Amino acid sequence: MFGAVQFGLLAAGIVLFVPMGMAGWHLSRNKMLFFSCALFITLAVGVHLTPFFPSISNFLYKSSLISDSSSPTGATSSSVIRDSCIFSLHSVVMYKSNYNECMDDAIDTNSDSSCKKMSWKWKQSESVAECGFQKLKKPDVSVLLNGSWVVVAGDSQARLMVVSLLELMLGSDGMNKIRGDLFKRHSDYSTTVDEIGMKLDFKWAPYVRNLTNLMMEFKENKDYPDVILMGAGLWDMLHVNNASEYGVSLSALKDSVLSLLPVFRNVDSIDRETSESMWIRSPHLFWLGMPVLINSMLNTEEKREKMNDVMCNAYDDEVSRTKILRQSGGPLLKLDIRWLTGLCGPRCTMDGMHYDGVVYDAAVQIVLNALLLESNQKAR
Repeated sequence: MFGAVQFGLLAAGIVLFVPMGMAGWHLSRNKMLFFSCALFITLAVGVHLTPFFPSISNFLYKSSLISDSSSPTGATSSSVIRDSCIFSLHSVVMYKSNYNECMDDAIDTNSDSSCKKMSWKWKQSESVAECGFQKLKKPDVSVLLNGSWVVVAGDSQARLMVVSLLELMLGSDGMNKIRGDLFKRHSDYSTTVDEIGMKLDFKWAPYVRNLTNLMMEFKENKDYPDVILMGAGLWDMLHVNNASEYGVSLSALKDSVLSLLPVFRNVDSIDRETSESMWIRSPHLFWLGMPVLINSMLNTEEKREKMNDVMCNAYDDEVSRTKILRQSGGPLLKLDIRWLTGLCGPRCTMDGMHYDGVVYDAAVQIVLNALLLESNQKAR
């Protein structure tokens, strides 16, 4: 198929060479001039009328895009590799910890209380090796999140993500000093890691509508975090128990998130007489999926009745249907907690809903490696 440029060259060739061919056939001068003028006028009229026929214009435009995309470039190749790696981030396995791994974890976190029953690692595969995934330690995380504003919003699952991130940054001893404030029932929590200037906010937002309101608040204040990790569903499943309404709330959340992209900020000029719109980087957006709920281990009859496998699947289906996830063309990259908790299994939970730290440690590392990929950085 011809693109717009190729079409123009073809038309020019016709205007130039067809009259020459006519002359070669020994046509009279008058006939040659007549055919040349008629051909030129026809092509000129066609070129000027083409924009008024959308089907033709779209054909030429799309053909040009296809032609451009068929030629590989460094940027395109890099983008394809990055996207492939993004969707390989959950290629992990979990296994029973041994003594040496337990001691290594204790050294990393400056505490002997970090020994866990289970450990995790990325699968040993060619695709994972090419992506260069690794468990980032405090020095690398400090560089990656230096000066960043991170917001984690949701229910108790989101709070456990905050625990894993802060344990990585502060160590177990530092985490123990703030654990009481972080786990105040149904409350927000804010802290700053002064060493690297990272601000971390946890927003208690157990319903999707709470997340939507938070997104609108960011937009109204024109103040946007660098990283937003959010998720909700467990409270809705227990107290509303209606998958269709959950889907409606997700659609509203999706619209509010999309309204943040692209992000602009109004800034005053130096003389403060005029203002201009300045582009700022859009936030990195993550969706925290719901865990596997082990019905027999849930601690109330109401939970066992309402939070069954059928309802869990229905809620997950709404997440897919609303296309809020990047995997289906939406704005949020999914952290598949259901997959990770399924790998860890019943041995990793006491109440069938909240899991051991190894699950959230793995999820935090997935977030950090995603940030590395999206910012084209590598750990040292």
